[in-house]
Amino acid sequence: MKKKLKIKLNQVIGGIIIVLNTTIVFGQGYLNTEFVTTWTASPQVVWNDSFIFPTNIPQTLHDQTVRQAIKVSLGGDNLRIELSNAHGNSPVELRTITVGVPASSKDPYVLNQVVSVTFDGKQSATILPGSSLVSDDIPLSVPDLSQLVVSIYIPSEIKVETFHWDGRQTNYIAKGNQAHSQTLGGELYHTTARLFISGIYVARQGATTVAVIGDSITDGATASIDKNTRWTDFLAERLKPLNIAVINAGISGARLLSDGMGSNALSRLHRDVLSKPGVDSLIVLLGINDISWPGTLFAPDISLPKLEQLKDGFTQLVKQAHLHGVRVVGATLPPFEGALQDTPIDNYYSDEKNQLRLALNEWIKNSLTFDEVIDFDSILRNSEASNRIAPMYDSGDHLHPGDAGNKAMAYGFEVKVLNKGLHGSKEQNERKGN
Repeated sequence: MKKKLKIKLNQVIGGIIIVLNTTIVFGQGYLNTEFVTTWTASPQVVWNDSFIFPTNIPQTLHDQTVRQAIKVSLGGDNLRIELSNAHGNSPVELRTITVGVPASSKDPYVLNQVVSVTFDGKQSATILPGSSLVSDDIPLSVPDLSQLVVSIYIPSEIKVETFHWDGRQTNYIAKGNQAHSQTLGGELYHTTARLFISGIYVARQGATTVAVIGDSITDGATASIDKNTRWTDFLAERLKPLNIAVINAGISGARLLSDGMGSNALSRLHRDVLSKPGVDSLIVLLGINDISWPGTLFAPDISLPKLEQLKDGFTQLVKQAHLHGVRVVGATLPPFEGALQDTPIDNYYSDEKNQLRLALNEWIKNSLTFDEVIDFDSILRNSEASNRIAPMYDSGDHLHPGDAGNKAMAYGFEVKVLNKGLHGSKEQNERKGN
């Protein structure tokens, strides 16, 4: 729908006042402030073969269709998608992008409806190096907590340099241009990584978005594949009746202070959180990799960070979020004694590292740096061994919660900690003396 804005211009020319009554017509979507972010996948740089984990993607794509299933948090009657080449050194040419609606929830890759996506009215587009690309409005009704399927045809050979490694979703790469096909044919390449797609935005009156920036616990490293059982998925179900979307800015292996499997939190805060429409609250669950990577195969020559360094990093993150009117909810780090035993990184845990975790948790809870606090440590801990995850919540690696643990995280705190308002709750303001 086009919007009209009447502007009265008083212009002084040579001492004579000229009054112009002008009607300016804006195109569809211009000055539209109703879009909120309903889903994201944080871009990562594609690492080389020397890293401990495989990328699980082809090095190049050529004359192939990438098809990916996505579950949104809140829906709407109009949406836009964002594609990313954040870490690319070369442009990425795209041709024929579609959004599909699954015929049933049982198999998201059998499509009932397929809609073309355009960029400035064109069905082909190029993502410049280091940049992203937002589509035109897509007139498609999307229910809450429903699945969409995004298909992208890559005509010319490109090197894949940007991805999201751990999507916890089986995605497919097929030969040729099958973007409009209801089902994919021919030999299929399977991957749980995500390529290009980095955001989905929906037009939704009165909605807001809670972002979560974190590491593999948030990314869902041990959540069931294709089941959408990350703790943020459960949180999206919980917050849907309140008209609040949830986006996951987790990256497996992510750290607060240092780059690794993804960029450090401060360097990606604006891209992954603060620039996203509708975000008014941010949950921060980071730090366990800063504490536990040093001395392992991930970072064999890196020393354990000082508590003050971690505190400074969190404080800076909060300050930057507050500049954008986003309130910040700090989260304590869950217990991890015995983490990753019988693996090549079985020195991930130590008593010294655990003492740093406990000290950081005390600061998160008591420093009043954050607007609110969620105590995941107390939610997930074993009542008989406080430095271990409770058996019912443990995925089995003693670091990541399983599906039951993820649900406990999403439902284990009061929703009021996510209330709007930059300066915290009434109770916190009273504690601060405001």
